[in-house]
Amino acid sequence: MKAIVADRGQVTIPKALRQRLGIRPKTVLDFQEENGVLVARKMEERDAVAAVLGCLKLDRRTDDIVRDLRGPL
Repeated sequence: MKAIVADRGQVTIPKALRQRLGIRPKTVLDFQEENGVLVARKMEERDAVAAVLGCLKLDRRTDDIVRDLRGPL
């Protein structure tokens, strides 16, 4: 598949490739040069909250921890 670079440096990725690779609007691509070849890689979609959700393993309830942090009322 081929594409033409526009005057402003923009390229349209062929529809068949976009569909096959799951490239949708707002998808971030990382461009690099490897041995004289332009390589575009689709960046992982990472939700910042999902990335840390459940990372803390506590043996206490959240309410108990907050109560300890706040101290007596």
